[in-house]
Amino acid sequence: MKEILKGIEGKILSEGGKRSRSRSAVIETFFRVRTHVTVDELTRAVRNGFPRIGGVTVYRTLKLLARMGYAKELDFGDGARRYESNLSAHHDHLVCTACGKVIEFEDPDIEKLQELVTRRLGFMPEAHRLEIFGRCRRCASSGGEKQG
Repeated sequence: MKEILKGIEGKILSEGGKRSRSRSAVIETFFRVRTHVTVDELTRAVRNGFPRIGGVTVYRTLKLLARMGYAKELDFGDGARRYESNLSAHHDHLVCTACGKVIEFEDPDIEKLQELVTRRLGFMPEAHRLEIFGRCRRCASSGGEKQG
């Protein structure tokens, strides 16, 4: 973790940014959380150890991480922007439209198929993501009612 934080700080400094304890606290908390977090969720997590850090600092830090390629901004259709680390291997998402649960998965067959399709169509992909929306096992077995 320290090496990751050092690398990010170095990149921020090389791009003209300044050192900031608050920003470092947000970055470290973000990478430790390991879930798809909203700004509000991350702000609450950061404030557990650093009660004076505000939501604006968290928001700006997440935007900075996304711009630098260390985080991805996601929209699972629930009206909230979520962020996840971009340091882990590529994966896709199953999103439950009833309870909001997000399941990450990797499938090499899907990746190969996407590569075949793009090659066949002469398309040069720069990035891709797959999000499948539906009902998780628990919500599907409860008759599709929203879980609360």
